[in-house]
Amino acid sequence: MNLILALILWLSTPGNFTNVPEFKGGQRGLNLFIARNMLYPEYAKQNCLQGTVNIRFKLTKKGEIFGSKVQKGFGVDLDIEALRIVRLTSGLWKVPAAFDTTQSIVIPINFALKEYNCNERSAEDIRDAIVAYKAKQDLTKAVINFYDKKSGGSYSAEDEARILELKQQLGYDDRFFDRTIRQAQQKLRQGDKESACEDFNLVRKLGSDKADQILAEHCQ
Repeated sequence: MNLILALILWLSTPGNFTNVPEFKGGQRGLNLFIARNMLYPEYAKQNCLQGTVNIRFKLTKKGEIFGSKVQKGFGVDLDIEALRIVRLTSGLWKVPAAFDTTQSIVIPINFALKEYNCNERSAEDIRDAIVAYKAKQDLTKAVINFYDKKSGGSYSAEDEARILELKQQLGYDDRFFDRTIRQAQQKLRQGDKESACEDFNLVRKLGSDKADQILAEHCQ
């Protein structure tokens, strides 16, 4: 797997490049930071989803990121990881005194996969994978809603059997939970407690107690 990373600073006022914020360590430092911290999303990896995600954000005078969002993406987990990794750079920017903090900055991050036989995937395959991801998200909500109701005592054996079958179809098994927990632990080591706790909570919301102890230790 090879990540080809690019940094382009875009200011909302055309031609204003005299007071541009810079990542501490410059572009090379930013590229290294992203390469060391990025976790290529599992669904995108399995389905050969790759390309550029543009993240727009603003900076405070202290170099802290706010107002970050996906400007252009794919609607899959690539977007989530690109946004996460950019937010991790908060506080690592040098901001000139004259910089207007109402201006926006855009970083396009290119995801590229090697050695995954992605050349065999057609454009139609890619489109189908993106549609399938969105459908999976909707079905995941149904699973989460069931366990939320179950925690309140409102469920039936028939409903549970149906949800267990759905979980199997979606691949929400022990291997998935273990992989999600390992990924979340990596995020903790990166200092990304917020995203890590979201992953741990997802495991719990999908009906597993595998992350309960870690949730109690790190996410209270």
